[in-house]
Amino acid sequence: MTADNYNDIDPQETREWLDALAGVIEHEGADRAHFLIDNLTGAARLAGDLQPFSNETPYVNTIPVDAQAHLPGDQEMEHKIRSYVRWNSMAMVLRANKHTNVGGHIASFASAATLYEVGYNHFWHAPHEGHGGDLLFIQGHSAPGIYARAFLLGRLTEEQMDNFRQEVDGKGLSSYPHPWLMPEFWQFPTVSMGLGPLMAIYQARYMRYLEDRGFGVQSNRKVWAFLGDGETDEPESLGAIGMAGREKLDNLIFVINCNLQRLDGPVRGNGKIIQELEAEFRGSGWNVIKLIWGTHWDALFARDKKGIMMRRMMEVVDGEYQTFKAKNGAYVREHFFNTPELKELVADWSDDDIWALNRGGHDSHKVYAAFKAAAEHKGQPTLILAKTIKGYGMGDSGEAQNITHQQKKMSDESLLRFRDRFKLPLSDEQVHKLEYLTFPEGSPELEYMRSRRMALGGYRPGRRRNSAVELDIPLLSAFESMLKGTGEGREISTTMAFVRILNTLVKDKNIGKYIVPIVPDESRTFGMEGMFRQIGIWSQVGQNYTPQDADQLMFYKESKEGQILQEGINEAGAMADWIAAATAYAVHNVPTIPFYVFYSMFGFQRVGDLCWAAGDMRSRGFLVGGTAGRTTLNGEGLQHEDGHSHLWSGAVPNCISYDPTFSYELAVIIHDGLRRMYVEHQDVYYYLTVMNENYEHPAMPEGAEADIIKGMYAFRRGAESKAPRVQLLGSGTIFREVIAAADLLREDWGVEADLWSCPSFTELAREGNDVARWNLLHPMATPQRSHVETCLAETSGPVIAASDYVRLFAEQIRAHVPRRYVTLGTDGFGRSDTRAKLRHFFEVDRYWVTVAALKALADEGTVAYDKVAAAIAKYGLDAEKPNPRLV
Repeated sequence: MTADNYNDIDPQETREWLDALAGVIEHEGADRAHFLIDNLTGAARLAGDLQPFSNETPYVNTIPVDAQAHLPGDQEMEHKIRSYVRWNSMAMVLRANKHTNVGGHIASFASAATLYEVGYNHFWHAPHEGHGGDLLFIQGHSAPGIYARAFLLGRLTEEQMDNFRQEVDGKGLSSYPHPWLMPEFWQFPTVSMGLGPLMAIYQARYMRYLEDRGFGVQSNRKVWAFLGDGETDEPESLGAIGMAGREKLDNLIFVINCNLQRLDGPVRGNGKIIQELEAEFRGSGWNVIKLIWGTHWDALFARDKKGIMMRRMMEVVDGEYQTFKAKNGAYVREHFFNTPELKELVADWSDDDIWALNRGGHDSHKVYAAFKAAAEHKGQPTLILAKTIKGYGMGDSGEAQNITHQQKKMSDESLLRFRDRFKLPLSDEQVHKLEYLTFPEGSPELEYMRSRRMALGGYRPGRRRNSAVELDIPLLSAFESMLKGTGEGREISTTMAFVRILNTLVKDKNIGKYIVPIVPDESRTFGMEGMFRQIGIWSQVGQNYTPQDADQLMFYKESKEGQILQEGINEAGAMADWIAAATAYAVHNVPTIPFYVFYSMFGFQRVGDLCWAAGDMRSRGFLVGGTAGRTTLNGEGLQHEDGHSHLWSGAVPNCISYDPTFSYELAVIIHDGLRRMYVEHQDVYYYLTVMNENYEHPAMPEGAEADIIKGMYAFRRGAESKAPRVQLLGSGTIFREVIAAADLLREDWGVEADLWSCPSFTELAREGNDVARWNLLHPMATPQRSHVETCLAETSGPVIAASDYVRLFAEQIRAHVPRRYVTLGTDGFGRSDTRAKLRHFFEVDRYWVTVAALKALADEGTVAYDKVAAAIAKYGLDAEKPNPRLV
């Protein structure tokens, strides 16, 4: 390169330094030059020069031609296979949209086809003896290409291909990677952009955790995450790259498909996304490999002795690079090679020669070299920045055009050009009909495809349904202390009860080692600090310091064999940890049992998208909302107090949610969850809300277990009499206010109340809706009764329900309550105060429950309305009090 610098005060000295550096590179190599530059930088800093140095390198390939690994295999064969895959991928989307409006994407895979094919042919292991299998996070919009390859291999049928995005009848292929819909094919859902990269990082780290904890060798496995350059604008995409660098996750490889376009236009039209990402990842401790230019550029670089082409590449912004590939060779000659010196470089080249200058992501030789370097790199995660063209091969119907992401149709002219460009054996009529291409059984191409996969252990993608390891869960009697209650005068919270249950499980000789406690940074809040010393906090380097509290009984202990995963103030990371553990039965053949304990609202609300992805991934484990409840977490205010997470959890179809009041309910629920998930292998996960309010816990009513699981059981019956009667329902700590209200009704107003604990209004509603659906479809059969109806069948009086959650939580069962139903809840923003004041403010305390019950009786004509007025006056309730939902 030249020594041009507008601020150079001594050009001759600069020239001498550069000549010396050039001599080192020529005679001793680039590695020696890098060593000397590093030492000079260090010496300058010791001398007081604290100027920062750039994390960017020139806009050229990281791997020079002379260091490029040789691509093995039959490249003519691989190119033919790749061309067939391209066609089938495109044809599948176009065929699906001939008679439907289901959509689909062509352009993303068109840009990434070479990246995937090189990986499938040469790098990505399936699980086999001695290898647990590599993990592939496929870019969601590239799914059609993955199906197209599986079809060529005979893994998918033509009928399935023709039912792309038409899944209702059970014959179709899901729009994107969805394990719930294709449980033996896809491993990870990735199209909620940003989540795939985040989950990939934590999967890579979880593999280290598994190996340190003795669950088998993981060191020969790699996690490959594919994402688009536009996807990196999602905060989750880059949010954990610093952790990956800090943890030196050299089992992790990111491949960013830099086609310079997002959904509506350029990613960085006025900048350079590859340079930007290089700086971010390199600064976070990653090894960065830039895969920008293809083989056809090598001859030009060899001609350029002055570095003018490298300088020009840095000048051109991404918006121009996109435009170049939407034009032609003449346009590129005029606008890229835009100086006399640059024009001289290509003076003997035709416009077609210039147009053939390819990008690195479409050159299988360059891709292989980058992948091999990444797979062999030690001590750092690796990022590959692969420059491609969005819609590669689509011609006028979308190649490098702003509209290309949404393209679902192509003209016959574009299709014919596509056929000719990739030398496909299709007649004009076959092109018009969008006929699929296949390789006959026994053909060299099919045998080659299969042999490459068998050499790597089998087909990818693929997913196992269950772990080969069978767990023997403890009996319910293992939690006897929880079932018997606390005894008179002893008070605990359900959070404390949960920690005791967790300790029991950790100590269990059969499943203890499979328990994975996960917390962000609130262990002491949840009373879990006793577990620090007992089982340790996992760190792959152990503890290289003496903790401040080393002289205390419950000191902070990090350990290479530690069991707790503690993520700091990082709910998204903790949730990604939990997903890795909750899917380990399928991904790693190890049925780990994760308990992620988060702080109140910083669970479902903050990581709701990941919770939905967890459902898609068929996760199995426990989410625990610690210190939950709108009024129970009383001092933390509006952005902490959770009164609505059960609405979020109820929206996830396979999330089983409970809001228990007593320790025995919690024990029964957790035991049932262990049975369903780890013995019966049901693809569900549990969400439990536990509170930080201390009170006495009674013993479990005899025979209540089954009804606790169903979501409603008889806690206490009122006395048999002719007095007016109501049915009082509640969950969580507010059920204690309901119990107190029953006493007030009897003592102050002569009303008897039957008490029903409802640990899950959500499960009651689901079961009730299932029953209603069955009755709808079987009009001639004897109607079934829901559990709510069964419980209330032999009772009388109106039904009143209260919880520490918004009214909609208890409203879910209204259709299944056979008579007058009144709900109380904590609608509105939370705020700080004492629990008593908050419960009065939100109108869910014992007095409001009592008044609600009397009003329901008055509406039915059982008591006079003046009794309601008298109760309002007696309990000092303000009739003009502002509505808590509105203030």
